[in-house]
Amino acid sequence: MTIIGLSLIDSPITERYKMDKTFYITYWASKHKKHITRQGKHDEKSRYGVAKNGTPYYVYYDLDAHGYRTATTSWKVRH
Repeated sequence: MTIIGLSLIDSPITERYKMDKTFYITYWASKHKKHITRQGKHDEKSRYGVAKNGTPYYVYYDLDAHGYRTATTSWKVRH
């Protein structure tokens, strides 16, 4: 997955890559009041964008907790 700003480069190859590959995502978790790193996967329910208040967000499937999580403001994705 290649992230440029908030947009992902979309093509048939990139779409398949997003669905097949897992990644590590690091972001500030308000709930824990620290940076956390999780193993995640982008699937058909994942999404990204900008909220009405102007905050960027990314919803991904958390493979560690077996549920969907939302990273906001800024995050780093590693493969």
